[in-house]
Amino acid sequence: MKRRAKTAKTKVIRRVTRKSQPTAKHNELDDSLVLNALREMGQPMSKAALMTACELSKKDSVKLDQTLLDLERRGAVIRNRRDEYCLRERLGLIVGKVSGHRDGHGFVYPDDRSDPIFLSHRQMQQVMHGDRVSARIIGQDRRGRPEGSIVDVLERGTKEVVGRLYEDNGVYYVTPENTRISHRILIPPNKLNNAKQSEVVLIRLVEQPGRNAQPVGHVRQVLGEHGAPGMETDIAIYSHGLPNEFPKEVIAEASKFGDKVKATDKRERHDLRELPLVTIDGEDARDFDDAVYCEKLRSGWRLLVAIADVSHYVRLNTALDAEARLRGTSVYFPNRVIPMLPEALSNGLCSLNPQVDRLCMVCEMRVSAEGKITRAEFYEGVMCSAARLTYTAVAAFLSNAKAPAGAALQSLSEPLHNLYDVFKVLHQERLKRHALDFDVQEIKARFDDKGKVVTFVEQSRNDAHRLIEECMIAANVQAAKFLKKHKIPTLYRVHGSPDEDRLEQLREFLRGFAISLPIDRTITPGDLGNVLKQISNSDEAPLIQTVVMRSLPQAVYQPENIGHFGLSLTEYAHFTSPIRRYPDLLVHRGIRHVLQGGTHEDWPEELSDMATLGQQCSMLERRADEATRDAMSWLKCEFMQNHIGEEFDSVVTGVMEFGLFVQIKDMQIDGLIHVSSLGSDYFNRDKSGYRLIGERSKRVYRLGDHLRVRLINVLIDERKIDFELVRPAGTAAEPQISRNPFRRNRGPRR
Repeated sequence: MKRRAKTAKTKVIRRVTRKSQPTAKHNELDDSLVLNALREMGQPMSKAALMTACELSKKDSVKLDQTLLDLERRGAVIRNRRDEYCLRERLGLIVGKVSGHRDGHGFVYPDDRSDPIFLSHRQMQQVMHGDRVSARIIGQDRRGRPEGSIVDVLERGTKEVVGRLYEDNGVYYVTPENTRISHRILIPPNKLNNAKQSEVVLIRLVEQPGRNAQPVGHVRQVLGEHGAPGMETDIAIYSHGLPNEFPKEVIAEASKFGDKVKATDKRERHDLRELPLVTIDGEDARDFDDAVYCEKLRSGWRLLVAIADVSHYVRLNTALDAEARLRGTSVYFPNRVIPMLPEALSNGLCSLNPQVDRLCMVCEMRVSAEGKITRAEFYEGVMCSAARLTYTAVAAFLSNAKAPAGAALQSLSEPLHNLYDVFKVLHQERLKRHALDFDVQEIKARFDDKGKVVTFVEQSRNDAHRLIEECMIAANVQAAKFLKKHKIPTLYRVHGSPDEDRLEQLREFLRGFAISLPIDRTITPGDLGNVLKQISNSDEAPLIQTVVMRSLPQAVYQPENIGHFGLSLTEYAHFTSPIRRYPDLLVHRGIRHVLQGGTHEDWPEELSDMATLGQQCSMLERRADEATRDAMSWLKCEFMQNHIGEEFDSVVTGVMEFGLFVQIKDMQIDGLIHVSSLGSDYFNRDKSGYRLIGERSKRVYRLGDHLRVRLINVLIDERKIDFELVRPAGTAAEPQISRNPFRRNRGPRR
């Protein structure tokens, strides 16, 4: 009976597998063949059993090994202790990437984009930030989040670590600069590579952490002294695993195009070289993605947004494309850029430099007098930028064309004023749809000739910034609509509405400023826009803007179009920066595919998995943001080291049980006032989370309070700055506080 049952089950498998014979795929078997066999058998299977079930011969053994290894890496199958392969879906396991936290715990972010799973400090001892794992949910943590236990490490995400070298009783170790990695990495004495105590080193991991073992590494390179100029960027690059050198084959591939557009490449394109298209960017910009031109029509305007035609040079299945996908985005540090594409393309042949022919992808739009886009078309073009303009120069010219600084732009006066006019009607349309408009000031570091930071300055946006922003948004919307109309798979730039928990925290915060949000209906962008209008002329506008922004989810790339909440748009994609963003390059490929007669039915199979590409691009974008924040935090700490004992005006930006986070005005430098510095009292945070209240004195410190503080300590390694309150002369307990005038003018709270 047993033998007969076993034979029957084997026949079922064979009957299924014959319907789908294995096909070669990168020297592997079709993985669905293996997965179907495991599903049909309904139990773990050894490799030998899989060979039989899939009707494979001995010569297919190596291919099966490769397929099983790939399935393991993807987390589709798990190998148990009996060396049998199990379907992950049958084991109730979750596969995802580990994200470490500076406090020692971490999270698994599942591949299926479900809620993150909390990992305790003990669980994190066996993994590092960036590892890919399978985990099992074992309950909830004290905050009600799902808590997990690691079953297996599928892929190690950290191969190299940068940090400072220390020695303790003959034991050498490195403390990683990336605060998401909490391990100390042991270094054998014979693998120091001449590194000295406290130097910053790059190490190669030779042993990964385990349940009962610390990681071990060898010093690969000595980066230098801790405070050397540019060290903050080197540390950020290596800490976050940013690729910073192009492989030889990628450089060679980029160089083969030369430095001029070939005559053959200009054929069958719209010739725009007679139009005075211009680029408008910051003074320090080196790669120019976009150029604009506008002319007045009887019933509105003709607006052209011409974008560098990167997809003409960076083709699918090339070394250039693989490297661009690996990087995902260019990374802009305060004093250095890590480009997505080699300089021959990013600053050369693709960049819309002035007075040279360049290939472009054009979005031409008709804009009505009311700011509606009544018609749009895409086409491939060739252009010659009339000028490389800056935001500062254009804004000055638009405000006063007769000023001496505007003389150089007189020849471009008509198209610039047309651009300004179309911007105004597009902006009015933006206001009508109640899109959010955050006027956030950018902070810039200023360096001396030795590369040392000397100060930080805030840079406000002007009308030239807003003009380009509106033109780019218009083109992005049309790109999304075009691809949606033709059913081409792509990555939309989506932004969901805030979740209820964050909204409740925001409501509680705004009550302190006598501002309310609706509670009887779904929040709209207009509701949050009204908040920003109410506080636009208040000293607290930057703070309230920041808190409103924190209440919103992060924008991501994904193939499912759910619209963009912040911009109040139903369709939105990134089209305008293909030199520095991989999703934009994908959007260009989709548009070109249609322009050249393609349909969704013959879309390349390599680009069919947009969900995975979206996750990857979103993750790489976050990595770049974290790296640039780390570098800027280092520079701020380095700058403040020379100002210990000095006093500053600050505003409270965060309230915690252990103290107040404050930000120095005009420099956006953050630090902590520890609760012990608030006075001889016990302070407790109230349920709103935005106030600390003294039990005895009833002294209240609120989010948004203005405080005079003194710098007392700086820890560059930990990116921490400590302040204490400055007390008025003749008092011992009361801090000097300037209350929020915006709140006070509204009378007592009730």
